[in-house]
Amino acid sequence: MSALTIQDLHAGIGGQEILRGVNLKIPKGEVHAVMGKNGSGKSTLAKIIAGHPSYAATSGSVMLDDRDLLGMEPDERACSGVFLAFQYPVEIPGVTVANFIRAAIQAKLPEDKELEATEYYSTLYQQMDLLQIPREFTSRSVNEGFSGGEKKRCEILQMAMLRPAYAILDETDSGLDIDALKVVSEGVNALRGPHVGILIITHYQRLLNYIVPDRVHVMMEGRVALSGGRELAIQLEAKGYDWLAEASPLS
Repeated sequence: MSALTIQDLHAGIGGQEILRGVNLKIPKGEVHAVMGKNGSGKSTLAKIIAGHPSYAATSGSVMLDDRDLLGMEPDERACSGVFLAFQYPVEIPGVTVANFIRAAIQAKLPEDKELEATEYYSTLYQQMDLLQIPREFTSRSVNEGFSGGEKKRCEILQMAMLRPAYAILDETDSGLDIDALKVVSEGVNALRGPHVGILIITHYQRLLNYIVPDRVHVMMEGRVALSGGRELAIQLEAKGYDWLAEASPLS
């Protein structure tokens, strides 16, 4: 079965170890959620998978099906089917949303194939309508002057257009009001299917009320301390992360 497989991953930043032996497997067709306190290593895991240059893996492996992601440059990982939605999306002045997404799609195509403009804009507008993004956003610079909710919708739009094999959503619910949360969740749910694996990183159960995961993993001190079904997230919501220290086999 195709999967994003992480084995005994150790990694950190500036010589400080943050991940201390992460083991995780996200098969295509499934949605997995990673929860945990601040500093547990959740966002570091996302950055290592995507190839953030400030973070370094010191041992272990991250396999995309049968390919070693750790041996690839960030652009190679993206073209291979990895998508990362940032916790804090960056602004790109002077580059419109339409041109940015078009360039990203073109980069994944064979060198001798050109993206057909009419088909591209037809699909783009369909996805924008689904996410309740006004058409005039196509001519705005990426994330420049966007509200928190608009930035997150724009990232889910990118995901919808790129159709990645594996998508990592790093605290997509951060800064969203309840209406924006519902719209973004609907966009993610519309992409669920047998050809994509999704990893959601979040602090809170509320997002998982709208994007129901197949599996929930809780990180503690740089490792996956406990895994289970959706009920695990509900237990955390009720009991808090202090309960985890007692329930975890790592304690």
